[in-house]
Formats: sequence, structure tokens, C-alpha cells
Amino acid sequence: MAAPKAFLRLIPPKWNGGKRGFRDLSGMVAPERKRRTLLQFLSDHFYDVKFLREFMLQKQMQKLYLDNRSFTNIQDRYGPDIAGAFFILQHGGSVKFRDREWIRSDEYKRFSAEVLKFQAVPVEAIDASGCVINYYGLDNLLPLKELRSLSLQRCPHVDDWCLSRLYPLSDSLQELLLAGCPHISERGLACLHHLQNLQRLDISDLPAVEYPGLTQILVEEMLPNCEVVGTDWAQGLRLGPEERPQNTASPIPAKPTARGSR
Repeated sequence: MAAPKAFLRLIPPKWNGGKRGFRDLSGMVAPERKRRTLLQFLSDHFYDVKFLREFMLQKQMQKLYLDNRSFTNIQDRYGPDIAGAFFILQHGGSVKFRDREWIRSDEYKRFSAEVLKFQAVPVEAIDASGCVINYYGLDNLLPLKELRSLSLQRCPHVDDWCLSRLYPLSDSLQELLLAGCPHISERGLACLHHLQNLQRLDISDLPAVEYPGLTQILVEEMLPNCEVVGTDWAQGLRLGPEERPQNTASPIPAKPTARGSR
């Protein structure tokens, strides 16, 4: 019995080396795509939670490194001040050129191209509060030879190693704000002895500093001409065991008496 014509039209012929044949019936049926959940995707690519966490951390470090790359092309074409301004504005910060108003980027980190008009004007102030600047990102700021004010407040990646790199700004820097940086300790503050032209230094709210009051006294002795803003001299001085308040209440409750005893 011959096959119906309607069935033959469902399988169009194809040429294969001069011989006419029919397509494989299995190719006519599209495989059903299964909807994979996020949990299934993660289980196929990662063996355990630890490996996944290391993978995500590696991705974050790569992004941080890319965000803090050096703007060498802009620096070669427009100079170090424009390159430094571009770097800060793309991180959401603010810059001030000499005798000009502050220039800020919007919520999407976009800014006007008029910055290129200030090629011959040096940058005198930078506000990088809360920006993701790290050790490598400082390569864009250290060539600013006339920078007078630098704010690194609440920068999550500014640490002691970053402070050890600020010595090229010793001739011009007069104000340095470090309040709220979680990774700055006494070791990093000791590296600021190169900045003898500082007039104001803010070291308040540094969680890694164990003795804030004593540290402020040492910094004031290290920079005698600088106004050190931060904590009261007695703050952070821990009391000895004999000076701590004693709790008079007994921490162990009284043992209950047996039932029927007097």
C-alpha cells in the first residue's frame, strides 16, 4: 500500500552526493528544552559551596582590578590631571580644578566632557569618599603634583599599603581625610610621617585602630604642625582588671533545697 501524499510532503528530499534520499526522521522532531533552575545550574558547574564562594570572590577581585587600572592612554594624551579627574569621576567621586567649581558625576557615574577643557589647569582637590579605590588605583592620583586636599573617607579598599604610597604628594598635600576606612591601622598612619606639609588629618572612626586615643597622640607628635581630628585623647584607653567595675550579683543561682527540708 502506497504512503499517503500528505505524509510524503512532511519529509522533503535532500541531495546527498548525487543520490536522492530522505532526511532522518529523528531530525524532524525538535528536542524538548527543559527549564533549568538556578540551583541546577550551580550544581552542574560547582561541586560545593566553598568552590562557589572562591569563584565569586575571584570575579569580584578581577572587577576591582579592572576598575583600578591606570588611565595611561588619557594621561599620555591629555596629561596627569585630566587622567586623575577621569578616574575619580568614573568612580562616582568629585574633583576640583584650581579656581573652578566642583565637578561631580551623576548617579550613573556620567560627567560632562567639558573636563577636557581644563587640560592646562591642575587638580587641587579630590573627594573620593566611598569609592572602590585600592592600592593600584592610586597610580592615577600620585602624579597630581599640586593636589592639596584628598578625601578617602569610607573607602572599603583603602588600607595601610595605600597610605604607604602617598609620599609623592608630600610637597603639596595639606588635607587628608581617612575617616571610616575599615582597613587602616596604626601601621598605616605611621607611614604618614612623610607628609610634613599636612595641616589637617581626620583619623576618626577607624575600626582597625585598637587604641584611638593613644594613636592620635602619637600622630600629633609625628606631625606637630597638623591638626589631627578624630577622637578624644582618653578614648580607647582600656582599663586594667583592677579598675574594671565589679559585678556584685552572684552569677550562680542558689541551690534549691530538697522538698520537705526546713
